[in-house]
Amino acid sequence: MTGPRSPGRLLTRLLGARCGPRLPKLCGGRRPGARRTLLLGTACAIYLGFLVSQVGRAAPRPRDAAGRAQPRGGRAAGAPLAEGPWAGTVGAPEPRGAGSALPLNVVYITLRSRRSKPAHIRGTVRPKRRKKPALASPRPGPGRHVSAAPSPGPRRSAAHAPPGARTRGSGAPAGGRESGIRIYSESAPSWLSRDDILRMRALADGALAPAPGGRAHLLLLGAGAPGSARRCGPRACGLLRRPLDLSEVFAFHLDRILGLNRTLPAVGRRSELIQDGRPCPLILWDSSLSPASNETHSSVKLTWGTYQQSLKQKCWQNGRVPKPEWGCTEIHHHEWSKLALFDFLLQIYNRLDTNCCGFRPRKEDACVQNGLRPKCDDQDSVALAHIIQRKHDPRHLVFIDNKGFFDRSEDNLNFKLLEGIKEFPESAVSVLKSQHLRQKLLQSLFLDKVYWESQGGRQGIEKLIDVIEQRAKILLTYINAHGAKVLPMNE
Repeated sequence: MTGPRSPGRLLTRLLGARCGPRLPKLCGGRRPGARRTLLLGTACAIYLGFLVSQVGRAAPRPRDAAGRAQPRGGRAAGAPLAEGPWAGTVGAPEPRGAGSALPLNVVYITLRSRRSKPAHIRGTVRPKRRKKPALASPRPGPGRHVSAAPSPGPRRSAAHAPPGARTRGSGAPAGGRESGIRIYSESAPSWLSRDDILRMRALADGALAPAPGGRAHLLLLGAGAPGSARRCGPRACGLLRRPLDLSEVFAFHLDRILGLNRTLPAVGRRSELIQDGRPCPLILWDSSLSPASNETHSSVKLTWGTYQQSLKQKCWQNGRVPKPEWGCTEIHHHEWSKLALFDFLLQIYNRLDTNCCGFRPRKEDACVQNGLRPKCDDQDSVALAHIIQRKHDPRHLVFIDNKGFFDRSEDNLNFKLLEGIKEFPESAVSVLKSQHLRQKLLQSLFLDKVYWESQGGRQGIEKLIDVIEQRAKILLTYINAHGAKVLPMNE
């Protein structure tokens, strides 16, 4: 194999092969110096021509208005190269010299830089906003809820509003005073009935006056209206509690959310007639309770022993009429399940455990102050309290005196309240499992302005809900561990 041949050697061999008898002098037969000179001159001429051609290739190309190099050979912009290893669109590189380190088949692609500012497009000017004329809101009449536009002023912070509340304003009571019940949407929460809202408004916004008859802690609602001299009847009076009993309001909303519907409507109320303007719970007075007093201890006489016996017999369940020897009352079996679940979440002990036998009481508890704690040695004889029915509905209970305790630690919960309960209401358990209890409590308690503010706003309400949620988890664990049934209890 022979290596690459230089132009000088190739020319020398060519001339040597072509020399003949006619060119003896040119071929250098007699003059070797002249032949050598001819060969060197020819090689220098060829090398000089090669350099000139390379300089022509490296000359800068003329550029167009966009700053791009124009193609050689007069090709139009974007015209493809017909042949060769660099066939493609304009912008492909030309072959480099032997000293170039880049491969000859590399194609360079130039990316356009993004526009720093958006182009101005005509027709994108925003139209001017036109103010709509304010419509006069109709005056709220009886039994009608009107969402009035909020008055101009400092807007309510969203941090203190419950999730899901829409600020639409709420109907104001007669006289122009702001209502104590705030509804910021077209309707109230679904767990509150229309009657609940009407009664809450009557308790929160009605004028107060001492009720006739000299009953303590009983106030007449709507005293300025015609016929205010009447005695307390349905939706006419409210029972006033102490400021320490504001948990009655929380208990009312929790009862409605769980679907039990066994408590009386309660709201927080401020008035110069009560506790020097401090917030107190005002509870609806219901004259249909048996007997007709909301302050009675019990309408059914039961001891702990007879109560446990009736739970075993499942009185009135599935339409079964109890026998006289069973010791049943007129109360349906499912009512005790609802009462036990409700009392456990709020740790209410003054119904099923009046002597505080199931937990460690404090000195401030009524059972310690009244000296009832030592009677726990004979629990079967301990009487139940606040077992209330309606005259026309003896099968169902009415939960009154619902003072809850949120400061009870987890290692001191009263599990005695759940003793003997083998079934629990499905509606309440489903709410506890759904993980929506917090959101519903926030939305519901936000309606009561006085109670919301008395607990320190949303921050204080959240702390109360934390306690209830933790007890709900413990209750669900208890249900699973004891194999209790979860049944629909809508009768």
